[in-house]
Amino acid sequence: MSQILVIGSANADHVMKFEYLPAAGKTLMSRDYRLEQGGKGANQAVACARLAKSGSRTDFICHLGQDSIGDDMRQSWMKDGISAEGIRQIAGLSTGTAMIFIGDNGENTIGVAAGANASLSPDDLEAHYALFANAEYLLTQLETPAATVAKALQIAKNLGVTTVLNPAPATALGQDVLKWVDIITPNETEAEALTGVEINHIDDAHMAAQLLHQQGVKIVVITLGSRGAFISSPGFNGLIPAFEVQAIDTVAAGDTFNGALVVGLSEGMSIAAAVGFANAASAITVTRPGAQRAIPYRQELSY
Repeated sequence: MSQILVIGSANADHVMKFEYLPAAGKTLMSRDYRLEQGGKGANQAVACARLAKSGSRTDFICHLGQDSIGDDMRQSWMKDGISAEGIRQIAGLSTGTAMIFIGDNGENTIGVAAGANASLSPDDLEAHYALFANAEYLLTQLETPAATVAKALQIAKNLGVTTVLNPAPATALGQDVLKWVDIITPNETEAEALTGVEINHIDDAHMAAQLLHQQGVKIVVITLGSRGAFISSPGFNGLIPAFEVQAIDTVAAGDTFNGALVVGLSEGMSIAAAVGFANAASAITVTRPGAQRAIPYRQELSY
């Protein structure tokens, strides 16, 4: 039985739809509003649970507020098969919140209030040591405190767990963090923040990947939007093209990609095959509105 441990954020997404994204100082009237369950960690955990084969297990370590939104999220994730063992609701704090503006072209801008996500500390991870010890893969991001992310990667690495970091939102990271990372999955903006290399061409992606390898990362997967994903690894180097679809909402595209990538690797796929699987899953996600409700189930993919 493969097992994936996800650590990260959970947010209530307040989503507004516009013809185009408002510029600074400009007010636009939204054509649509909805409240969604989101957050990078939660989205990735849902993707792992939905896309894995029957018999696999997904654990999720996160902090929610002790509020009705947190109650609803917890129940929803359990219906998807996510274990509740690592999920805590914290008294006196609200569940994380994100304000999301989406344009007709599918692009988005997002602002986040961390809420209970910010209370997930390195010490909190000690209570979940068994989840680390039983995991094959750890997947985490950067919407929880940096010290917690670093500690999670260190614990997992020391236990022989394969560590996967989705370095989002974009920020610079030192070698003291990257040395614990086996696989890193930045997009173009995040790769530039990590390496200083602006990604315009495949050669740029290759250069950025080499700089990340020099800091100890074994496998680099740089997502390039509609172009696909560039892989730099011992077994494969090159671009895996994306599927051509009409995108209407890209909010959970990267999270679906990361969840699917880890699922594929946990099932023994090569890195190239796992990225192809991830491309297929994220291609479905962008054709649907919403975050977690847009993430497909395994039976929707021909794998």
